[in-house]
Amino acid sequence: MSKLRISGVIVPMLTPFDTAGSVDEAGIERLTNFLVASGVSGLFPLGTTGEGPLMTTDERRAAAALVIRHAGGRIPVIIHTGAITTAETTALTRHARDSGAQAAAIVPPYFYTLSAEALYDHYVAVASAVPDFPIYLYNNPGVTPNGLSTEMVFRLAEACSNVTGLKDSSGSLATLFACRRLRDGEFNTASGPDSLIMAGQAIGLDACVSGNANFVPELIVGIVNAVRQGDLVSARALQAQLDEVRRILGDGADLSLFKAMCARRGVSIGTVRQPLRPASAEKVESSWQEISNLGVFVTP
Repeated sequence: MSKLRISGVIVPMLTPFDTAGSVDEAGIERLTNFLVASGVSGLFPLGTTGEGPLMTTDERRAAAALVIRHAGGRIPVIIHTGAITTAETTALTRHARDSGAQAAAIVPPYFYTLSAEALYDHYVAVASAVPDFPIYLYNNPGVTPNGLSTEMVFRLAEACSNVTGLKDSSGSLATLFACRRLRDGEFNTASGPDSLIMAGQAIGLDACVSGNANFVPELIVGIVNAVRQGDLVSARALQAQLDEVRRILGDGADLSLFKAMCARRGVSIGTVRQPLRPASAEKVESSWQEISNLGVFVTP
C-alpha cells in the first residue's frame, strides 16, 4: 500500500462552477494554483465545503480528476468519496485511486441512522475494495446522524490496514488525541473546526482541515507554523484574527461568501449551486471591507 502522512494545512476545496452551473475547469486550475502557491500542504475536494453532496456522481468524478490533474503532484490530493450507499462510496473511492489521488476521505452515510455494526460493515467493505489505497475516516456529525466514536475508529484501524487516519469535525479533540497512539504514533490526525486549529496543533495533531484556507490560506499556514515554532503568542494573535474572519463570514455557513472572497482576491470561481443562495452584493461588500481591515492579506 502506498504511504501517505498529511501534515500542516489541508484545504477542503470549494468547487468552482461556471455561469451555466457546470463544474469549471479553469476555476479549478485557478484555485488549485492559488492554494499551492500559498503554501498549503494538501487539497481535500468534494466535501461539505466543496458542495460534493449537491453534485451528481459523474460530476464528482470529473471534478476529482480535474483537481488531481491541476495539482500535478505538487501536494497530496485527498478526494472526499463518502456517499449515502456503500456501492456508490466504493465506486467513487476506486475512481479516486485510479485517477491518481493520494487518498480518499469518507464521511459516514447520511440520512439513515445506522447501527454500530452496519457502520462498521460499511467502512470495512469500502476499505477492503481498495486495499492498496489510504482511507481517512471523516467524522462530521453535523451532516450525518452517524458519528464515528473513538471505539469505532479504533476498531476500523485494527480491521483495515489502509485506514490511515481521521479527520474530525465534531468540535471535540478527544478522539483525535486518543488516536495519536494508534499504530505506534503513525495514525494520521486532522482537526476540522477552524476554531480549534491552534488548540489541535498545540496537542500534537498532524494537520488541520480549514475551510477558511480557501481564501486566507496565509493566515491558517501562519497559525500552524507559529505553533510548531513554539511561538504561542503569535499563534494566539493569528487565531484571534481567524476568529474574526469566522465571525464576519458566519463560520462557513454561507459558502457563497467564501467564493465571493476568493473572487475579491482575484481567484474567480463562480457561486454556489442551488438550493444554496448567493449572498447579496451588499453583504459581500461589507464582509470584504471588514476582512480587509483585519490586515490578514494584501488586497489585489
